Amino acid sequence: MTQLRLALAQINPVIGDFAGNIERIVHSVRDAREAGAQLIAVGEMALTGYPVEDLVLRESFIAASQSAFVDLRHRLSAEGLDDIAIVVGTLDADGSVRPQATGPRGLVGARNAAVMLHGGRVIAVHNKHHLPNHGVFDEDRHFVPGNEISVVTLRDPDGNASRDIRTSMVVCADLWYDSGPIAKCADENVDLLICINASPHETGKDLARLTVCRRVARRTGAIVAYVNLVGGQDELVFDGSSLVVHPDGRVLAHAPSFDESLLVVDLEIAQEGILPNVTGRTPLTEQAVREPIRAAHADLRLPRLLINSPVPRTSVRRELSAEQQTWQTLQLGLADYVRKNGFHSVVLGLSGGIDSSVCAALACDALGAENVYGVSLPSEFSSQHSCDDATDLVARTGMPHRVIPIDPMMKTFHDELPLTGLAAQNLQARIRAVLLMGISNSEGHLLLCTGNKSEIAVGYSTMYGDAVGGFAPVKDIYKTDLWQLAQWRNEFAMLHGKQPPIPENSIAKPPSAELSLDQVDAGSLPPYELLDAILQLYIDVDWGCEEIITAGYDADVVARVASMVNAAEHKRRQAPLGPKIGMKAFGRDRRLPITHCFAQ
Repeated sequence: MTQLRLALAQINPVIGDFAGNIERIVHSVRDAREAGAQLIAVGEMALTGYPVEDLVLRESFIAASQSAFVDLRHRLSAEGLDDIAIVVGTLDADGSVRPQATGPRGLVGARNAAVMLHGGRVIAVHNKHHLPNHGVFDEDRHFVPGNEISVVTLRDPDGNASRDIRTSMVVCADLWYDSGPIAKCADENVDLLICINASPHETGKDLARLTVCRRVARRTGAIVAYVNLVGGQDELVFDGSSLVVHPDGRVLAHAPSFDESLLVVDLEIAQEGILPNVTGRTPLTEQAVREPIRAAHADLRLPRLLINSPVPRTSVRRELSAEQQTWQTLQLGLADYVRKNGFHSVVLGLSGGIDSSVCAALACDALGAENVYGVSLPSEFSSQHSCDDATDLVARTGMPHRVIPIDPMMKTFHDELPLTGLAAQNLQARIRAVLLMGISNSEGHLLLCTGNKSEIAVGYSTMYGDAVGGFAPVKDIYKTDLWQLAQWRNEFAMLHGKQPPIPENSIAKPPSAELSLDQVDAGSLPPYELLDAILQLYIDVDWGCEEIITAGYDADVVARVASMVNAAEHKRRQAPLGPKIGMKAFGRDRRLPITHCFAQ
């Protein structure tokens, strides 16, 4: 058996921060070396950040990336860290850009690459083959696919060929297809397959990744080492959750979710590439094996174990409930959006309702209560219990708070422009937005929009009113899920002996915009349990009205909900970003025309 100490580094890069990303990578390599690792891998595009989107169309960005790659190699050598093998994700590492006639200005041609470095030299390069072009991904627009794999034989330090390890690399989506690189790795009898990833979190993704890793490990006979980025990037949140899977299905190691960490694991690899209790590689389809993919071969003398000691316990996997995964996704997405965009604090309106209460509690967790500024903006229609609930929230969290009644401003508007009905109601929301944006501009806080997915879906929000903001933390959370999330957060606090941050009355009371006397959401919308069930089918699953009706829902209600969703598309196009949680988030995940007449 061959002993290999492998490290997987979950880092949180910032797009275009080449100096900072180099520092993050070097820090991880230094920690891995101190832990005695012989090989370390970091995530997809770790040097540039991911996704770079149309920055990749700029020759200047490609040149900066290539220069940073050279700087990284020099830095590793200068600090004496290049005696272990390093697999890093970068852009166009070979320094060439091929023209592509179909691309903008004919300049597209960059590659999404995994590179193995050792001793200051490039040992091997794998350019990503499968370029996803669905959901949040648009890689077919930005990259040229690879057409070969690299097989690096890690030679035994003592020259015993029977203890050599055949290693290959793939990038993210490559792992999800049996054809292409995976088929070729099986054909090449690879012992260790390193997959570097920038895989954003969504509900159920952990299980899906594990299933794919197990399938690939079984079919190739290789141990699969899956390393993922961590951190927020606009509406995407990368959750880490790196893991190592044996061909027999066992999880050999699993890194924490939502945290930067270093996972170190000792691997035992049999001469044949699989352990004795695995009967053999599962044959792949004839079509997959015959795909014209080349294999480039390289050798690397495996460094000895730098520390002859048991593998250090550098990170511990904790199983998280669905609610905790969601909360930590929202928390990390918010914290990184604020930090990476140069803000230090946020401001939001406090109505005493469930939406603003959850957003406030979330912001306090993400940024610290001292950096969350609440503003209550009561009108004549604001109930006393709502004002009391907002005050209770402030007392529970310790966040700074001020109260600005808007009645005098409403009177001034009405004196100049008398409004009635919905226009008069929406005026209140717009006055509040002006005040909140004024505070944001003058004091330097990022304004949070507190709208949830149910309201955003049906347009139950006011443009340039409560829909205003720089970031919307619960934008992808349905109202019914928001109640559950609030209840979980309070229970989590009590479990740890702390004060529940969200007032119970904010969770229990009927939701209301309080823009008119005795107004409640149920007067304008179907009950949220019914509304959310229909929305999930219409939006997340892309069912048409007839399919939803066939599933047992009332035809009139379905038609009404679909009509509201379709009519609100122009509002969603102008809505702020928010963290993606589900399978079909508003934004880059769901792209529909604003102007159309198809209402089925």
